[in-house]
Amino acid sequence: MTIAMQDNPYQTQIDELNSKIDESTALLSDPEMAALAQDEISRLSKEREVLQSAAEEYQTQSSPDAEADKRYTNCTIEIRAGAGGDEAKIWGADLLRMYLRYAETINLKYEVIDDLVVKFKGKTTAIDQPDPEKSFFTAYELLQYESGVHRVQRVPETESQGRIHTSTASVAVLPEVSANAVTIRDEDLDWQFMRAGGAGGQSVNKTSSAVRLTHVPSGLVIVSRQERKQAQNRQIALELLRSQLWEIEEEKKLSVIGNARAAIGRARRAEKIRTYNFPQNRVTDHRTKQSWHNLSLILDGTLTTLLTDLQQEMYSLQVATESDFGTDSASTPQAT
Repeated sequence: MTIAMQDNPYQTQIDELNSKIDESTALLSDPEMAALAQDEISRLSKEREVLQSAAEEYQTQSSPDAEADKRYTNCTIEIRAGAGGDEAKIWGADLLRMYLRYAETINLKYEVIDDLVVKFKGKTTAIDQPDPEKSFFTAYELLQYESGVHRVQRVPETESQGRIHTSTASVAVLPEVSANAVTIRDEDLDWQFMRAGGAGGQSVNKTSSAVRLTHVPSGLVIVSRQERKQAQNRQIALELLRSQLWEIEEEKKLSVIGNARAAIGRARRAEKIRTYNFPQNRVTDHRTKQSWHNLSLILDGTLTTLLTDLQQEMYSLQVATESDFGTDSASTPQAT
């Protein structure tokens, strides 16, 4: 797998137009053909200008630096139960419900891909953007700091003795990356197809519409079974694989940059970022040391205050660390 820019798709057409322009230019010396040749040169030149403009835009959007700085729009949230047995599974479902309810309140579109896997789409102006140059959040920008381990301390409904249990669930927020940002070789993919099962009727239960995709070099396994058609599930699986491979590459880059900036830029899946303490009716973010009360409302999707405070603090912290990093960048060894 490589993160790289693909060849510009407009270059072949531009080269062909250049050849035709050269041929027409050669006819300008012929008195009988000069007028027609000049008209042809004008027409071809206009076509070339359009293609060159498109090529420059493609080059900018597809360059490694532009891809690294790109503000991603859509993202996928994947939740996995951690320590705590059945209570951890319930906690994972509670977290997903929290995000879905919040998305509904701010009119952020979402699409359920699998159990505890949801894709969020679009932009929102529901909370204040700390960046003075922006007036909105994309789905990824809004939720990116939710990545990490979420811990809950509460008395489970099945606990007869009233004892407080601690459970965890990990949240991964993966941006939707473009196909040209991550190159995946067909020979590295192992596809398996199966019946989806569950709701959806006979077209789901009696055909092999679900897919299981294994990326052999990395060992990543993606399962998609939400859609009724196999082709749609294949596309979803590839999108999720690209996002996860992108995440791996980002972690490698951040390990070179240094732990201080890495902790701000991304919250890793294994990092404990937040505790939901029911006895104290408090939610605490361990990165910014902020706390919020009204825990039940937060879990019911009332996240605006929490996310606003968190975004402002993380933005300020990121600006400060980037400033420090820029000062030392000249002496930082480059990755090879």
